[in-house]
Amino acid sequence: MAEIVVAAESRTEYGKNVNRRLRAKGLVPGVLYGTRKQAVPVAVDPKQIGAILRSESGENTLFELDLGGSRRKVILKEFQVEPIKGRLLHADFYEVALDKTLEVKVHIELTGTPVGVKVEGGILDFVTRELEVECLPMDIPAKIVVDVSDLGLGKHLRASDITIPPKVKLLTDPDLVIVHVVTPRAEEEVAAPAAEVAAVEGAAAAEPEVIKKGKTAAEGEAGAEEKPEKAEKAEKKEKK
Repeated sequence: MAEIVVAAESRTEYGKNVNRRLRAKGLVPGVLYGTRKQAVPVAVDPKQIGAILRSESGENTLFELDLGGSRRKVILKEFQVEPIKGRLLHADFYEVALDKTLEVKVHIELTGTPVGVKVEGGILDFVTRELEVECLPMDIPAKIVVDVSDLGLGKHLRASDITIPPKVKLLTDPDLVIVHVVTPRAEEEVAAPAAEVAAVEGAAAAEPEVIKKGKTAAEGEAGAEEKPEKAEKAEKKEKK
């Protein structure tokens, strides 16, 4: 693979207004730093950084930052992106020593269709999408590929089940679940509201009947009170 070189300019001015002027010129602010070196403010072309982020190894890409003819071997340590349009706003570069290990996060890529999905009707749940590892800069994996073809319904893969390159040390908790195949819950979730609706409708249908009975009972009581009055009037008429 060809060496990636990103041109950088040193800068001495700071602040929001300066950063706006930089972006208007087609550059973004950044900082170059290392373990035992003073941080150096720089400005870079966001298109070059965007191309690195879109590459297979992404932010773990090892490349050279050319600062006034002096090249530094770096990785992209931090970056800030505008939330709406996704434009790069800021980038931090970490100068690495090729003989010293780094702690980085590597993306996981799943391959294959699980038997638990294809045959048993389950759903694949991708829980953890990256692993934290330690290795030398030249040994950073572009990605970690995990074959899930043999994963059955109710089965899972943990971090300890993942095969990683021999020169890479796993730092993620070995018991952390990476992926599993679960039973679909859609039918259960639909059935529960349907049962609740049926219960509410049943209660609503029964309610008028109760009210009706109540009214009938009240009317019956009123009718019972009227009978002695009528009987008394009838007796008075007979006496006359």
